[in-house]
Amino acid sequence: MRVLSLCALALLLSGCSAFHDTPSSDAGRVARPQPKPTAPQKTAPRPAPVKIYTDAAELVSKPFRDLGEVAGEDCQTNTQDSPPNLATARKRLQIRASGMKANAVLLHKCEIITSAPGCYRQAVCQGSALKVSGQ
Repeated sequence: MRVLSLCALALLLSGCSAFHDTPSSDAGRVARPQPKPTAPQKTAPRPAPVKIYTDAAELVSKPFRDLGEVAGEDCQTNTQDSPPNLATARKRLQIRASGMKANAVLLHKCEIITSAPGCYRQAVCQGSALKVSGQ
């Protein structure tokens, strides 16, 4: 009797698995909450463009205030890196001047130097950050 009941139980379990129907693509899914649309992220306001003056004579008729010295650099750490770029150094000079609330820079010099610590070669630009009125 025990053997018969064990066989019937085994047959019943195997029969249930044979007729197991796979759920349709929509019916068996667990409903996942959809992410709520978020408001677009506000980006930081772009700093005002900083004009570069290469000649002090351009500033003679304009009132301005000197905010201090600024510098920008671009470093080539070893011979396999891309060479230093003066345009990148100038752009970094403008970004630093903008951080000082300047709207202009009087460019003193831009050069590539080979004796910079930590750099194989380095592009360096130096200037004065200015707040020019009536630009």
